[in-house]
Amino acid sequence: MVTIYIYAFMSVIIVSLVSVIGIFSLSLKEEIVKKYIGLFISLAVGALLGDAFIHLIPEAFRNSPDSTMVSLLIVSGILVFFIIEKFLHWHHHEDDTEKKHIYPVGKLLLFTDSFHNLIDGIIIGVSFLISVPIGIATTLAVVLHEIPQEIGDFAVLIHSGYNKKKALWLNFISALTAIIGVSIALIFGKIAETFTLWILPIAAGGFIYIAVADLIPELQKTKELKYSALQLAAVIVGILAMVSLLLFE
Repeated sequence: MVTIYIYAFMSVIIVSLVSVIGIFSLSLKEEIVKKYIGLFISLAVGALLGDAFIHLIPEAFRNSPDSTMVSLLIVSGILVFFIIEKFLHWHHHEDDTEKKHIYPVGKLLLFTDSFHNLIDGIIIGVSFLISVPIGIATTLAVVLHEIPQEIGDFAVLIHSGYNKKKALWLNFISALTAIIGVSIALIFGKIAETFTLWILPIAAGGFIYIAVADLIPELQKTKELKYSALQLAAVIVGILAMVSLLLFE
């Protein structure tokens, strides 16, 4: 049992470290980062939608006996994140006297991603309780799943007004909720699986909301045909990255 605990915690630490993939941009000039930020946001759109529709929602339907409840939870997730963003917008306007603004989408993404990483931690923990090989396979799938998403998340945080170092740090803090998730799984076992069934569709709704309500409207501001085509290509790459992970299931 001790071996399972060691493997599980080592796995979520590795998954959490994937969040610092944005460190490669620290060596780039601010102008270069801003120039290509639209492509990374496009990648985030593809990764978020792909994750929601290809992984989270099918998993929620597969493991729940009540499909209507899953659908309601997805819609609830969209509405909950709409309300949260409204609150963040109100708070944002109250702070309009500040020189440096942090746009609500960045905070919303960190909130949603924390839930997502919590779920990943629970899934990894439960997988290791079944067997070590299944746990390792699940960890590999989660790592591959996180890479395109973390690049996109980092781009969204930069776009929201955070500097590169703070965006990297906040992304890493958000990733650490996976450690809480694996702890819940190892302590509560089957109860953790039930908790996951409720959180999965809500997180999916949050990802759909961020992609459709916040990020796609930003991409619509680009009128140049060539750059728009590149953005569309990046969205498709993000989706295909999520599709490719089906090979590891």
